[in-house]
Amino acid sequence: MSRSIARTVAKIRFTAALTVGVFSALGATAQEWPQKPVRIVVPFAAGSSPDILARIVNDKLSARLGQPLVVDNKPGAGGNSGTDIVAKAAGDGYTFLLSVNAPLVYNTVLYSKLPYDPFRDLAPVSLAATTPNVCVVSNDMKVDSVKGWLDAMKRNPGKYNFASTGSGSISHLGVELIKIQTQSFAVHIPYASSGQATTAIIQGDVHYACLPPVSVMPQVKAGRMKALAVTSANRSSLLPDLPTLRESGVPDIQAVPWFAYMAPRATPPAVVERMSREIAAVLKDPEVRQRLQTAYFDPVGSSPEELASFMNEELKRWKPVILRAGLKPEN
Repeated sequence: MSRSIARTVAKIRFTAALTVGVFSALGATAQEWPQKPVRIVVPFAAGSSPDILARIVNDKLSARLGQPLVVDNKPGAGGNSGTDIVAKAAGDGYTFLLSVNAPLVYNTVLYSKLPYDPFRDLAPVSLAATTPNVCVVSNDMKVDSVKGWLDAMKRNPGKYNFASTGSGSISHLGVELIKIQTQSFAVHIPYASSGQATTAIIQGDVHYACLPPVSVMPQVKAGRMKALAVTSANRSSLLPDLPTLRESGVPDIQAVPWFAYMAPRATPPAVVERMSREIAAVLKDPEVRQRLQTAYFDPVGSSPEELASFMNEELKRWKPVILRAGLKPEN
């Protein structure tokens, strides 16, 4: 996890204990809601990291809300399609979004025109979790270290390609930053989900990627690919045996996927606050935490205000990288 993200997460966890009393003052709207099933839109395919996270959280969250929570997968356009659906949905408290870095922040820079503005059209609810991306290579590359991987790319510019979960995703931007820092080159091939990108590496269609561990680590353990490093600034407690890219000689790499709940902007503030409180409570549940950590998620939980501040920090961090690399959606 990057130092900046780590500081934000630490602040969130400290202040969460101080805000419990606030929620007792919420109006009747939050107490009466929900009266019917709640839809959680995930703008990626079934089996993707946010989809897995949503389904783990949903069991306990549904019990706390007293209504079913239905995961609605709406993949497409790097997460933009499903995110746009929620941005334009009625703010009645029955549609929420569980999305990731790119459609919530990075795509505002990457795309000259988005059908929505996440900072204007969506209301932050809670920063749910983070996870370290894992840099993996195809067995065909025949390398077993970060140095060997980067040396291969430098010796053969244009020969290698890498997978991502879409243009502008953290799996894309992280590798672009690696390329900048190491003056190496590889062709970007975007996929609709981390599962598809992982399959492409196994099949030999692409040579490497930096992807969520929930997708790649089972394949690493099965010997179908090799894990070389994590993209967080410090070693992850979820994967303590993997070095960071920094330890491996690549400076200033902090590319951490994060997952956040959002709502249509018109959603009543009392409902947003209640949903935020219930998510935070579920993320503290020992059974949920164990399931999430087994799937390589580091649960967080935040207030809406903390998530809004975090998103602004992410925009400041990654906008210069996107502009410096000259990235476009078709890349």
